Amino acid sequence: MIYTTILVQLDIDAPATPRLVFAQEIARKFEADLIAMTAGEPSTLVSPSESSPEVAEVLRRRTLELEERIKKLKEEFLAVVGNNERASWRAELDDPTRAVALHARAADLVITGAPPAAAAGDFQRTIDPGALIVSTGRPVLFAADDLSLLKGDKVMVAWKDCRESRRALVDAMPFLRNAKEVTVFSAAEEGALVARDGTADVVRFLMKHGVQARSEFLESDGSSAGDSIIAAADQIGADLIVAGGYGHSRFREWAFGGATRSLLRSGSFHRLLSN
Repeated sequence: MIYTTILVQLDIDAPATPRLVFAQEIARKFEADLIAMTAGEPSTLVSPSESSPEVAEVLRRRTLELEERIKKLKEEFLAVVGNNERASWRAELDDPTRAVALHARAADLVITGAPPAAAAGDFQRTIDPGALIVSTGRPVLFAADDLSLLKGDKVMVAWKDCRESRRALVDAMPFLRNAKEVTVFSAAEEGALVARDGTADVVRFLMKHGVQARSEFLESDGSSAGDSIIAAADQIGADLIVAGGYGHSRFREWAFGGATRSLLRSGSFHRLLSN
């Protein structure tokens, strides 16, 4: 697994520069092309009593507002990337999650982050994190809230013996190979003996791929798996957590297990999740 193209999602209501600079540094590290992507969907939620001309006018104004925001974000993008021929721009008047998932076909990795407070939960103006994880078919890197540089010297793999974890392990391999130390962490949800055997296999697998890996095993102390992962990552000084995103679909909602929900809320770390 290598990253030749990286797509960074930019929120329609937030400055482009901080996340774009963050993504640009990762693209440089892996000598990858960079695609910047933004999208927003004009809302047509109006009263049923309003006439068609009134509805059309509301939609026209909201479309113009989005087009103006896209124009300003593109100007910001051009100011940041300059004459970098390996950086390109894409924008859509569409549901942001759907648009990013569609354009992820052109990338090996998708980068996003916490939406601006004003747009949080407004999935016509920002992405739905859970839906994005399960719909892109690509690993999704959620940047830490402060968008600090992702050094990746110490990485934690939150291991659970299932398809999603195995997928995340392979998807994160470029980061894992570059790390000075990778800790495979298991919270023993499957039972102590099974968990120890599983993490041992994972460590051997990683070492055969040139990764400096070790295991850490935690028997249940009453804490949730998510809290245990976050506490352990903090203890070892990890700045990247790699994990599977576990969940199933509902109408416009993705119900995840407690560990994944905890990771999505934990903005102190960079998190790479795969489904």
